[in-house]
Amino acid sequence: MQSDYTKQGKTTAIVAYITIIGTIIAFFMNQDNKNTFANFHIRQALGIHIAFYLLGALVSMFDSWLISSAFYIFIFVLFAFGLITATKEEEKPVPILGTYFQQWFNFIQ
Repeated sequence: MQSDYTKQGKTTAIVAYITIIGTIIAFFMNQDNKNTFANFHIRQALGIHIAFYLLGALVSMFDSWLISSAFYIFIFVLFAFGLITATKEEEKPVPILGTYFQQWFNFIQ
């Protein structure tokens, strides 16, 4: 558990992982107080959502249940990891892509 500052951004961080609409709502919820903990998780959630759509378009070209199931498991693990770290009030990037999401979406502040 961290400071009260992190606790203030916890709700916004959790909302960010609930669909792409949740990420947009979390972005606007965070515009007033600019909580860095919430910003971290908004960037992670936005990256996961974009990766879902881009990789999903790529996977849809293949007609293989093995590739599709691996894709869905990968995305589920990213979502679960992000949501769990937001709930535990930690700023851990999601595996493999998390550090890139922080660099690519650094305009979210």
